[in-house]
Amino acid sequence: MNISYAFKNFDPSDHLKEYAASRFEKMGKFIGDTMETELQINLAVEKFRHQAEVILTADSVHISAYEESEDMYSTIDLVLDKLESQLKRMRERHKERRRAGTPRNARMDVISFSDDAGERAPTIKESDLFEPKPMSVDEAAMQLGTLKHEFLVFRHSDTDRVNVLYRTKTGDFGLIDPGN
Repeated sequence: MNISYAFKNFDPSDHLKEYAASRFEKMGKFIGDTMETELQINLAVEKFRHQAEVILTADSVHISAYEESEDMYSTIDLVLDKLESQLKRMRERHKERRRAGTPRNARMDVISFSDDAGERAPTIKESDLFEPKPMSVDEAAMQLGTLKHEFLVFRHSDTDRVNVLYRTKTGDFGLIDPGN
């Protein structure tokens, strides 16, 4: 995470610089190390008002917060609390979207038929729990072409739904898309 500071209408003390740096370094726990993140911190003094504006820019995130008070240290704390609450809200919304989607795991059962006096009763011989991999239809067709299986269960990368690609008797492929 790249942090840059801008000071307007005052010369900051070394203690204030260290305090701001230590407080804003904690933002890394909300962002993570995978994103290229820029944090711009603008601190200003106008008469008796101490102002802080923070702009956080990452891959798909743009968050800003503004706060003012009569003390620069409390202004930094207030703007940091505001930014943290925005990031927590954003993270919770992201988790809720993932939970509201289709189940991440699919269950696969193998059914066998036994022949008892002409009656066929299906029994479940095996059960397996797995997570379908996200891929496009073309990637799934290429993978099924290299495998000896009759079908492939995968998560469509565009729609995020579980689809089934199967091999027809003619050697072509068929696609089952639930279309929710």
